[in-house]
Amino acid sequence: MSVNNPVFEKNYRYYLEEIAKVDFMAIKDTLGCRVDGEQMVIPFFGQEYRVSRDGMADAANQRPGYVVCVVLAKYILRCSAVARVGEGWVSFKDFKTTSHFTNVNYFASDTEQAIVKGFSGKLSELAEACRQTGGVPHEAGMPYDLSVRFEALPRVSLLLLFNDRDDEFPAGCTVLFNRQAESYLDPESLAMTGGLLSRRLNNACEKLPMEAVG
Repeated sequence: MSVNNPVFEKNYRYYLEEIAKVDFMAIKDTLGCRVDGEQMVIPFFGQEYRVSRDGMADAANQRPGYVVCVVLAKYILRCSAVARVGEGWVSFKDFKTTSHFTNVNYFASDTEQAIVKGFSGKLSELAEACRQTGGVPHEAGMPYDLSVRFEALPRVSLLLLFNDRDDEFPAGCTVLFNRQAESYLDPESLAMTGGLLSRRLNNACEKLPMEAVG
């Protein structure tokens, strides 16, 4: 996150003011997080972040990027007193609160299409990038070349379904969420989470040694 961006900085400060009003002990079990002193410790895509009224920090004690800050803040602030339940997987456009066409288009382009663009013809690279990003194989019961589950947050999971290109069809990607995800994040934050996954996968691919995918 660029601290020189006044809008980002203003929003960041606003989120901290709102977080300061939250009783972490009252919501930690609902969110599936732990409290360490005055900080809430939140695992996000396998990395721990600490959030308090004073700021947000990663494992290196640095402020995370703006997208991560927004998602962590919304995860805390959207929490209710009761844990939500719900089984199955749904597409982003199927969430009841996703009413804006722009959000659906953003999710499709920034998440699903971005993964297709980065990994068409690179199935082994995608499989390894998923592994390095914390994904685990998932039996989807559907004929996909790759089916991988990611635990973005303790109550928010994503399922990546990918078919590589062949002689007849181009590559295709679908990213689903667990049904209860919309109880913990608003549509914009869910879209941001999907976009962050695609960027982390592409970044992981760029760092792969040739022997890992050869």
